[in-house]
Amino acid sequence: MQRCLQLAQKGLGKTYPNPLVGSVVVHHDKIIGEGWHHAAGQPHAEVHAIDAVKNKELLSEATLYVNLEPCSHHGKTPPCVDLLLKHRLKRVVIGSLDPNPIVAGTGVARLQENHCEIRVGVLEKECTEINRRFFTYHTQKRPYIVLKWAESQDGYIAPTSTTKERGVFWLSDSFSQQLVHQWRSEEQAILVGINTVKADNPKLNVRKWKGKNPIPIILDPSRQLNADDALFHHQQLIHISSHELPLTSDSSTFDFSEMLTYLYNQNIQSVLVEGGAFTLQQFIDAQLWDEIRLLKTTSELSTGVVAPKVSQQPQEKVALQSDWLHRFRNKVSVPQTNS
Repeated sequence: MQRCLQLAQKGLGKTYPNPLVGSVVVHHDKIIGEGWHHAAGQPHAEVHAIDAVKNKELLSEATLYVNLEPCSHHGKTPPCVDLLLKHRLKRVVIGSLDPNPIVAGTGVARLQENHCEIRVGVLEKECTEINRRFFTYHTQKRPYIVLKWAESQDGYIAPTSTTKERGVFWLSDSFSQQLVHQWRSEEQAILVGINTVKADNPKLNVRKWKGKNPIPIILDPSRQLNADDALFHHQQLIHISSHELPLTSDSSTFDFSEMLTYLYNQNIQSVLVEGGAFTLQQFIDAQLWDEIRLLKTTSELSTGVVAPKVSQQPQEKVALQSDWLHRFRNKVSVPQTNS
């Protein structure tokens, strides 16, 4: 199963809205085939693993390992369960059940009905963790939320808009900047508030890493976005204003729970939130976050935009080039399993 997880990780950022899945076929303690899901609409991991087996006659005496329950429904590709039954796999070992209601145990049930030996729950915690975005989307009916910011030694995330020209301002070092672009490539969408758009005019794409650009989301309560903003012309832009969602009583922002439901209905499975401080703090205060990645830099600003505040301590601190990465996980929002 550990090998399944290694293979599944290869699809990170490429498979949305599908999960990360790896599969291995074993015959007499020897791997005879393996594969992973590359992208939505393409063959699933089990298909690649079985295709990789040169002698298909061995499959009836083989065990297939997969980190997520095989699908049993027709989507863009045929059900994987049909393929397993066609080749009469002797045994199937599954890491975790699929939380998607259209699967949710039906794959296991069909295999058992056809006398295939099943084992479920091998490395279940690790199998749920690798698909935490997928599990959160289906069990909590909202996207998985990653908050990210860099802050100075003295607790600021940027100079005030009156002390800098319009454009992106980097506190972090070159290594951290590249790391942030890697993170962008791993999430389905990226979100900022309109104040960040007006201050930085960001592109929110992947330039310092190889990978897909995330879908940009702008929170713009009073509809300030215009043609002078780089993101105005983005074809995939999700622009959330008072036309899409009602404002709170003071008309300054949205109910963030309603906003995440809106994104869930737009089939957004994960979001990297990059700013600004007001938007980040609203996610924190509402407990609507799953991870925080805080880059503590060596810079000092003396004054500026105060960094968001989080009450809990980081679970991990990692030394980078000159910055430190502080990682937080919100225990309130741990994905649930179905087993």
